[in-house]
Amino acid sequence: MEVAVSVRRTSAMLTCAALLVAGQLVAASPVLGAQADGCGDSGGAPLRYLVVFDRGTAESAATSEILAACGAPTIYYPEIAVAVATSADRDFADRLSTGRAFSAQRERLRSGTGAPRERLDRLGAAAVPTADRTAEQWNMRAINAELARAVDRGSRDVVVGVLDSGIDPDHPDLAAALAPDLSAGCLTGAPDRDRAAWEPTTSPHGTHVAGTIAAADDGRGVTGVAPGVRLASVKVVDDHGRVDPEAVVCGFLWAARNGLAVTNSSYAVDSWSPSCGEGGGHAVAREAVTRAVAHADAAGTLNVAAATNTATNLTPVPRAVARSAGGGGTPGGHCAALPAGLREVVTVSAVTERGVKAGYSSYGLGAIDLAAPGGDAGRCVLSTVPGGYASLCGTSMAAPHVAGVAALLASTRPHHAPRRLRQALAAGALPVPCPADYDLTGNGTQDAYCAGYTAYNGFYGHGLVDALAAVSPAQPARPVPVR
Repeated sequence: MEVAVSVRRTSAMLTCAALLVAGQLVAASPVLGAQADGCGDSGGAPLRYLVVFDRGTAESAATSEILAACGAPTIYYPEIAVAVATSADRDFADRLSTGRAFSAQRERLRSGTGAPRERLDRLGAAAVPTADRTAEQWNMRAINAELARAVDRGSRDVVVGVLDSGIDPDHPDLAAALAPDLSAGCLTGAPDRDRAAWEPTTSPHGTHVAGTIAAADDGRGVTGVAPGVRLASVKVVDDHGRVDPEAVVCGFLWAARNGLAVTNSSYAVDSWSPSCGEGGGHAVAREAVTRAVAHADAAGTLNVAAATNTATNLTPVPRAVARSAGGGGTPGGHCAALPAGLREVVTVSAVTERGVKAGYSSYGLGAIDLAAPGGDAGRCVLSTVPGGYASLCGTSMAAPHVAGVAALLASTRPHHAPRRLRQALAAGALPVPCPADYDLTGNGTQDAYCAGYTAYNGFYGHGLVDALAAVSPAQPARPVPVR
């Protein structure tokens, strides 16, 4: 959810900062011998399910299990042994055995959520104002982006996947950067390359994120951190502003299969609440998204994510928990967002123009890697939206600053693996100490507590991201541990 907003020429906003409840996957016994007859009918349209299999399961075996359980396979990702399927049988998940399948659609039916939103009023490229508004981009000056662009604007060989609500292909600040051949809609859990599948329909959010990363340096409108790189629109946010886990899995697999250098995830998987509760079915989503992110990282994609806007003290989940195949909720009181809480992701908190953690920004020692401008009321982040420009606040706005700097790093260090790029991001950051007094309301009570020391703490991680450091020939010689 965005915190403060002044939107021009748009009618909708994305509100998708709910946190995912983590859990462990229950080991399953195969049901290959089951018969497809005797399937029931829920009386409604088939529901979409995310199904997790033992690693190494062949596609034919996965298909047989889904069919035997009264489902229809949509797609299978053999790299991570995860499938997306549909079924009208209310017992589909139970037929596959406990902890194998999860349906966000079914959860919403049970809770009665999901009112439709208005579609965007698309004004077209000719209606976009041409005035130069870069003087309003305090956020770019805060991370030395203007100085960095004088050195290196980024390479067109580097493509950043914007996993979001879609990028407006007609916006003059984004049209040249957009790579339609590398864009896809993932709302069904399977990639759809048709333009209608990856365009924005109800939210300006993805277009705003894209502008922060790579808006053209053309003397009008705004300019992004890395205007020389390209963008792929990977739509994972639906027309209700929801982010289902199967869409996220599809997005990360699309990035891995198509060689995207960087992804930006300014959302959190939001199929349930409360933020840090437990739920066995949600463990399926956690396992599937964890596998997808790990695979993308191994394939060479650096993944950046927003810390979420719930002002939550996030706890890093140990690798053993994130990779476990046992059942139940998140052990030890862990409160983690997906994908931000995963080890292979660069997690970004938001700071205001004054350089202080924004009150809405989640935080946590060991969970936050870097900080970037997200703004606060009255002084948000200006960027592109369909039909023009708008100012939005949030960790959603902070994350693409880091994704843009990561794209500059990938341009200057094309052979670096994601881990080395994460190290370079951390090494180049400007350390920010914990504030001595974090009383935002002035009522004498601390609004949050910052743990750690100047070089690494729960509010700012390794510090404020620095674009100039990314294009400089040498990084600061200081030891930087990265998770």
